[in-house]
Amino acid sequence: MTVTIINGGTQGLGEAIARKLVATGSTGLALIGRSTDRGEALAGEFTAAGTPTRYLHADVTEDGAPQRLVDAAVAHFGTIHGLVNVAAATTRATLFDDTPEHFRRMMKLNSEVPYFFIQAVARHMVATGTPGSIVNIGSTTGHGGQTKLTAYAMSKGAMSIMTKNLAFGLMHHRIRVNQVNPGWMDTISEHLTQVNLDGSPENWLEAAEASRPMGRLVKPWEVANVVALCLSDDSGLMTGNCIDIDQSVQGAGNPPIPTWADTPMP
Repeated sequence: MTVTIINGGTQGLGEAIARKLVATGSTGLALIGRSTDRGEALAGEFTAAGTPTRYLHADVTEDGAPQRLVDAAVAHFGTIHGLVNVAAATTRATLFDDTPEHFRRMMKLNSEVPYFFIQAVARHMVATGTPGSIVNIGSTTGHGGQTKLTAYAMSKGAMSIMTKNLAFGLMHHRIRVNQVNPGWMDTISEHLTQVNLDGSPENWLEAAEASRPMGRLVKPWEVANVVALCLSDDSGLMTGNCIDIDQSVQGAGNPPIPTWADTPMP
């Protein structure tokens, strides 16, 4: 039996990961999110397909939420073998227009919440002697990022350090921790961000994909494939790795030359 919790599992990348796990024989899923209709629909669909699935509604930023949700999943399934931290805030703000409230929410959802989900899952695994695999969803933005994504980049950079630190600390308990960093990805959330926050036209994707070296943006299914591999025994002893899925290679090629538009002004 392999039971996996997906924090942020009711839409976008989280849903793609859930579908991949169902397709590859996962025997239990706990989907955490705030969309009750979508979460319950997916739970019903996956359960009918042969993978018992429980939807857990929650605002994961509430104090104590990660431990309560992990406890609920354990109570339902009896054990936990995997965790995927997907849920994230991606709103924009430069240094000059950021606010303490926005910054704290970014760090809370993107760094603190995953940390305490891992704490809760690791507590269970260690107490029961259960080997496990944890995958954090980071971002290539965590390598530095754009000026309008400073707080987001900081939160994902912190996640990378967390992944490596916890991988080292948990390996003697046979708990592996890895991270997958998608680049620019084609999701419903990205479409809404492009149109509503960045002022892009409805057909922004066509031009965006034409500008990429391989002719398209990253797709959720290919990120889900790598996450499923990291969760599975097929990834062997791999732990502490941060895997970029993007069309760039850090440190290779000519360094980018910033344009005036890349420089925030007060």
